[in-house]
Amino acid sequence: MNKIAQSVRLWFAPQRIREEGATPDYRFSLANERTFLAWVRTALALIGGGFAVDQFLPDLARGVRAGLALGLLAAGVLCALRAVNHWVRCERAMRRGEDLPVSRFPTVLSLVVAVVAVAMVVVVLFGWESR
Repeated sequence: MNKIAQSVRLWFAPQRIREEGATPDYRFSLANERTFLAWVRTALALIGGGFAVDQFLPDLARGVRAGLALGLLAAGVLCALRAVNHWVRCERAMRRGEDLPVSRFPTVLSLVVAVVAVAMVVVVLFGWESR
């Protein structure tokens, strides 16, 4: 199995990281989680920016507005997915002590942000008509 596939598998089974070694100092793992959350905040900001471009810049040509909004939304999706990848890679690299509890929350949060961004892409492409 290649390196990327192994990394992606760990997104959905973080308890397998324990097989990589021992638990690092808790402060390092907690710092890793704070970094993950910073990536997710960035993803949310990009997604919000994409939605705002589409909704609040009506004077732009539809193609330009959609292109800008879709670019921001795509960046938000990529950032959200990168957040969990970064978290797994760092956690694997830091293994040096007793086991820390692991969680699927980073993966779920990243995927939810990505799904919301994809839903906003649909809204941007097809518009949002109130009736």
